[in-house]
Amino acid sequence: MKAEIVSIGTEILLGEIVDTNAAYIASRLPALGIDIYYKHVVGDNLDRLAETIGRARDRSDLIICSGGLGPTQDDLTREAISAVMGEEPHVDPELEATLRGFFESRGVKMPETNIKQCWVIPSGRAIPNPRGTAPGWWIERDGKIIVAMPGPPTEMTRMWEKEVAPELLLRGSGTILVTRTIKTAGMGESTVDELITPLQESQNPSIGTYAKQDGVHVRLGAKAATEEEAWRLILPMDEEIKRRLGPVVWGVDDDTFESIVCDMMKERGVTLATMESCTGGLLASVVTDVPGSSSCFRGGIVTYQTETKIEAGVPASVIDDYGVISAETAREMARVARERMEASVGIGITGVAGPDEQEGKPVGTVHVAIDAIWEAPRVLSYTFNQGRTAVKRRAVTTALGLLRQSLLTHRNESLV
Repeated sequence: MKAEIVSIGTEILLGEIVDTNAAYIASRLPALGIDIYYKHVVGDNLDRLAETIGRARDRSDLIICSGGLGPTQDDLTREAISAVMGEEPHVDPELEATLRGFFESRGVKMPETNIKQCWVIPSGRAIPNPRGTAPGWWIERDGKIIVAMPGPPTEMTRMWEKEVAPELLLRGSGTILVTRTIKTAGMGESTVDELITPLQESQNPSIGTYAKQDGVHVRLGAKAATEEEAWRLILPMDEEIKRRLGPVVWGVDDDTFESIVCDMMKERGVTLATMESCTGGLLASVVTDVPGSSSCFRGGIVTYQTETKIEAGVPASVIDDYGVISAETAREMARVARERMEASVGIGITGVAGPDEQEGKPVGTVHVAIDAIWEAPRVLSYTFNQGRTAVKRRAVTTALGLLRQSLLTHRNESLV
């Protein structure tokens, strides 16, 4: 089955929001045995939208749309699909009753503009959307399928996982693609590639390396008639790559660096405290994104100005002697965080996020320190300038990497 994705919305076309829906859908089609050939972004214009959907339908078996299912005048996905199919939409009484009930349960009268969200056409049916007011559309005629889903990611992903993907799986072509992503940190892309070069002659599974924000990823992809057969192809290669790369492998697939590190801290009874300057609390935010992180994260201090560092406990003499942007200051920040919050380990981050230099240090200069009760302090210093946001995110990734390395030295210890 050949597929095309159509993302709908002027805000996407103009770059006002990032189109995460298309990436999400595209990443999940191979496992269903569906080949993705084209992706489109179309603004809120009826003629252009109908033209794009019609052209996609002429050459592909499956067209997946997201966006444009709201109640306003510029939500035109239903109108465009109706025009392509040459069918008139009509109000479905059951959909109308459900939608009016939705508003009544909240003590609000339904605006009549919402009635278009109750439309269907003869060759289609509505797709339930318990997370919003806009049902999706499943249109099927002449061996072609058009699926329309809402734009809000939480609504779209639920509809995809619960309604659309299971239906498409039943219509699979007999060949599916299964992938495994092996995630590494602390080793450059060229070195990773060199270590697995002999394995890359494999065609099924195929192997590729990619530099990502959280390290270097090795992606395996295997095609087979069933998911079980594909995994039988992948797993031996997965084990061999992990053997060759060793401890730089920190996770697979949907694992995140922060979730892995939090799991390691929980297993060892380790607690963490942070003091951040240039990252502005981003490390604490990332760690607390992990469910259950309260069991291992004591808290964080954001000391953005020099005075707040001194007030928090960083010796003024260290700052006077070495400067705010220094390994020595980062080390003291880590120590103070650990001691003040009675944690097992403290992390300190100071640097120059930009856009201007500070203390004569170029933008992208960062010092990350870790102070753990089981070993001597570690500090990693570097200069890497790819813009303010990238500087902050790289510092957080570096901090998590240092923490992971330290935790690996105490696999069998339980620390308080």
